[in-house]
Amino acid sequence: MTNDDTDGGVPARAPIPRGVAMAGLATAMFLVILDATMVNIAGSAIRASLGLTAAELAIVVGSYLVAFAGLLLLGGRLADVLGARKAFLGGMALYLTATALCALATGGAMLIATRIAQGIGAAVVIPSALSLVLFLHPEPAERTRATGVWGAIAGIGSLLGVVLGGTLTELLGWQAVFLAPIPFGVAGALVVWRAVPPVPGRPGRFDVLGAVTITVGVSGLALGMVSAPGAGWAAPTTLLGLGLGLAALVAFVAVERRSARPLVPLGVFRRRPVVTANLVMLLGGGTLASLFFFLPQYQVEVLGMNAAAAGAAQLPLAGMIIVGSVGSPMLAKRIGLTRAQPVALAVLLAGFLWLALDQTADGFSVSLLCAFVLIGTGLGLSVVNATAMAVRDSAEGEAGLLSGLVNAAQQLGGAVVLAALTGVAIGAAGTSGDISFTTAFAGEAALVLVALTISLVSATRARPAPAVAGAR
Repeated sequence: MTNDDTDGGVPARAPIPRGVAMAGLATAMFLVILDATMVNIAGSAIRASLGLTAAELAIVVGSYLVAFAGLLLLGGRLADVLGARKAFLGGMALYLTATALCALATGGAMLIATRIAQGIGAAVVIPSALSLVLFLHPEPAERTRATGVWGAIAGIGSLLGVVLGGTLTELLGWQAVFLAPIPFGVAGALVVWRAVPPVPGRPGRFDVLGAVTITVGVSGLALGMVSAPGAGWAAPTTLLGLGLGLAALVAFVAVERRSARPLVPLGVFRRRPVVTANLVMLLGGGTLASLFFFLPQYQVEVLGMNAAAAGAAQLPLAGMIIVGSVGSPMLAKRIGLTRAQPVALAVLLAGFLWLALDQTADGFSVSLLCAFVLIGTGLGLSVVNATAMAVRDSAEGEAGLLSGLVNAAQQLGGAVVLAALTGVAIGAAGTSGDISFTTAFAGEAALVLVALTISLVSATRARPAPAVAGAR
């Protein structure tokens, strides 16, 4: 590791163990997952307190995902050009400020605005943090293990989030779920500032037009889909949102083809592992975001749990995400990343099918526990595998781009799929404005099936490779 001074303007200092630096960086992923999990657990309380409909609550969640997904690619580029540590610290400052303002929201509009600001901050923090992780672990085998740790930290965030989210909501109100993560963020930023060596930026310009078109595209698609249940799929607002979104995405591709400094060099999509990983992450992100949106409401409204009980019931799911994340590098070492991905998705598909067909009518059950174990294991395995596959072969100057791309795919899937499944599930419930949870869970299973098919096709077309860590 180098103590190059171009990124921080601070005096050179003695190297600090990579484990300490990794702990500070992992705090960023922990913070984002913790916050998102707690907000989902508190969803019913937020909806009741602010008088929101189910569709409006979906917008509160989706607005964060839209900003996150739309600006992740620009965030990755910022990390490459400005220097990853500088971008990380600036993004964390914005994220924590917006998080505090979320707790002060007195209505849906204010909460949506502050959630958008949160998403912008997270869009800089996450690719910057992952870029620094790759910088600290230059060898492919090291990167596979590091992404396993990264995924495990996400699982720990989910684990604590389901417990703290329910408990804080019951004891202190939903505002507490926004205030509680702030100390973690401050501590993580201080560790990164002190323990992670500065990384010099690379000269370049920012593709602002690319960032604008991708953000408008994601926003239009998401808002068009989420408005459909109330206004109808043929309504002008729905058609305008969908049309604007598709047009902006087409414009994004055109802009990137002509840009001297594209936000996403389209040549990266000639690499099969990158394409497969990002498609899987797109679909996986959709299932992940929608699962943790629908599941707490299902537990409260159908199974009759309070927020604390709903959070506690999700502990096995969150715990198995950690197990799957830790076990993912071992599975990749034994059979290779390309072959490990279908295995992970098959486990995840089994869990979603089990959940969709579960007959539990009240409280918690052994059947629900089995579904949670399968889903958690599958999520942990698949997310880590996809991340490792996408970034393990990044060349110099590409770490921010590829980490931003794979995270953008995950959040893009979350924003669009959540909006789409919300629309379909509300429509399936009739005119009451409620949610058909069976429809929602079956839709998630269908998405995993598509991802499994893509990964199987990729695995059969890949050239035989030794079963070593991170094999392609």
